[in-house]
Amino acid sequence: MPEYIPVLSSRPVERSDAARNRTALLQAAGELMSVHGAAGLTMDAVAARAGVGKGTVFRRFGSREGLMASLLDHREAEWQAAVLSGPPPLGPGAPALDRLLAFGPARLRLHRDQGALIDAAGRAWSENAAVIGFVVLHVRVLLTELGVEGDLPYLANALVTPLHVPVLRQQIDSGQMTEERVLAGWSDLVHRVVGR
Repeated sequence: MPEYIPVLSSRPVERSDAARNRTALLQAAGELMSVHGAAGLTMDAVAARAGVGKGTVFRRFGSREGLMASLLDHREAEWQAAVLSGPPPLGPGAPALDRLLAFGPARLRLHRDQGALIDAAGRAWSENAAVIGFVVLHVRVLLTELGVEGDLPYLANALVTPLHVPVLRQQIDSGQMTEERVLAGWSDLVHRVVGR
């Protein structure tokens, strides 16, 4: 089985002051996002909140879309860190089935929280193949630990797909289903795949 490698860890090494600026800007952007949503996340507002000039924000991210994409990358990296080394049951230390059952709600909430941010990032960010690969690998590893037989790459993809933003929007935002129903259905699917 391949080793887990966080997919967002290949950033070039930054100078310490650049890393501090980046952290401060992303923290400011996250705070603004939680209060005002994606619509309130402007370059001016981020610069003011972080205590830097607007030019610093533009040099760091290039555009508002670039800022959104960086914030999405940052949140994805935090989520991956929780999977790799966070507390159980999402992180290590819990039985594989508990981890798998914790994965669904965690991924759903991440995507529900970030829907507007994903839209605002536009073409500057998409859930790329490396991110999807990490998520599918995680599920595949858990299925392997559970002794599931069959085409594990396909089964892992089948469990991950219902948690993608477009699927969640079609189900939940259209009013067809509640989050609770989606998660109950996802849990039922997990139990059917696992055979328990």
